[in-house]
Amino acid sequence: MRYRNLLVAAILAGGLAAVTGLCGSVEAETIAVDNGIAVKQSDVATPVRGMSMEQVAAKFGAPASKVPAVGKPPISRWEYSGFIVYFEGDRVIHSVVAES
Repeated sequence: MRYRNLLVAAILAGGLAAVTGLCGSVEAETIAVDNGIAVKQSDVATPVRGMSMEQVAAKFGAPASKVPAVGKPPISRWEYSGFIVYFEGDRVIHSVVAES
């Protein structure tokens, strides 16, 4: 029964993210495992948590677009052709692989 609850929660969260536009063009493959749901890792190289904006630009080049920071703490994102990088201030907090 616990597995079923986790699966329903994951489906609802995915639907909510799609409706609110949170997931945009981002995709991950989910895999059912004994203890719940896991996310399959991608082979695409992305920036790691804690890198500065300068380090990201030096390693991956200029992004296709930059979305300005909003909120407190300020959260911004850089969009590359294969992935999206989220920053808090000038530090990476998350990178996601874009849908191909």
